[in-house]
Amino acid sequence: MSYTMWKDVPVPFYMSVYFFHVLNPKEILNGEKPMVEQKGPYVYRKRIQKDNITFHPNNTVSYREYRRYYFEPSMSAGNESDVVTIPNMLVLGAAVMMENLPFAVRLMISATFKTFKEGPFLTKTVGELMWGYDSGLVDFLNKYLPGMLPSSGKFGLFAEFNNSNTGLFTIFTGQDDIRNVHKVDSWNGLTQLNYWRTPQCNMINGTAGQMWPPFMTKESTLPFYSPDACRSMELVYQRPGKLKGIPLYRFVAPKTLFANGTDYAPNEGFCPCRQSGLLNVSSCRHNSPVFISHPHFFNADPVLLDYVQGLNPTEDEHGLFIDIHPQTGVPLNVSIRLQLNLYMKRVSGITGYIDGPILNTFHTNLVILPAVMEFMQYGFITLGLATIIIAALVYHRAKVKLPHGAASF
Repeated sequence: MSYTMWKDVPVPFYMSVYFFHVLNPKEILNGEKPMVEQKGPYVYRKRIQKDNITFHPNNTVSYREYRRYYFEPSMSAGNESDVVTIPNMLVLGAAVMMENLPFAVRLMISATFKTFKEGPFLTKTVGELMWGYDSGLVDFLNKYLPGMLPSSGKFGLFAEFNNSNTGLFTIFTGQDDIRNVHKVDSWNGLTQLNYWRTPQCNMINGTAGQMWPPFMTKESTLPFYSPDACRSMELVYQRPGKLKGIPLYRFVAPKTLFANGTDYAPNEGFCPCRQSGLLNVSSCRHNSPVFISHPHFFNADPVLLDYVQGLNPTEDEHGLFIDIHPQTGVPLNVSIRLQLNLYMKRVSGITGYIDGPILNTFHTNLVILPAVMEFMQYGFITLGLATIIIAALVYHRAKVKLPHGAASF
């Protein structure tokens, strides 16, 4: 029964997406505090299918898990045609990534954004933001800097999630030791990661996040590896409960889960850090300044709530938890709630297109640079060939003029 439930998950999974609609984008550029309004949920039914299931002699089994998402209008608070305004991750993220480039290069980048009419904020439909939209800038980058972006097609927040798999998992079957059942042996052939700065933070711990070993106690923890979060996470016991008469244990995220290295030393390997409550995932997200947290900065440093108007964190709405049947390790209720955050800052030289004083820096992307570099490389090649030819001619003439019997060095 356990194998059947693992192979073909019998219960539906749903992904509820909320957007923070920016109410004052122009004022933000003039230095005012962002004001946001939560939109959603936009609910998607998640279809999970395991494929390439292969059993191995060492009591492990490997597989790939594919996922597809289907919009559920009846469960949503709006439609995919709803229009929202959010920060332009391409522009603002790239600005931070390129703040240390020469000033002249940043000016060229700013001009590139103007050419492609890319500003610091983006107003699109929910469907476009989720699954991709046409962008001249994206087409340009994919042409001149292939591999720079995570997608070779349209740019969307979840464009790479749909019709994708979570990597090659190899887990223990528990045939020789039931305490190891569902625990991860390797992921994509790796027994540890290379994203982080310490061996402890790079460890692949626990299960793949769908089932756990049986016979849990209140002292048990719930470790699992999340490819989307690029790390292992561990939940702790909070309280007992019941779901339709079935006993359960509720496990929740400890406050230390996303704490910075100053507040919780074992997390130093996830740094460079900012305030507690933010996990820097730039090392596994193409170096873009992206952070994950609990929604509305729940369990985070209170100072983060002063940066934005419109956030109201509560445990009931924004806490992360998993309800487990302790005797079998089967989850009865799962609510993994995470928030995607973009770090923004002033970057001098990225100006001109964004009007206003704060603009001396808002954010920008990559791009006219590759075209310039492509032109320059041919110029350098031509200059190099000319230099070699001239040097050869000079050397030849000098050699011809040497008197008989003289030696050249």
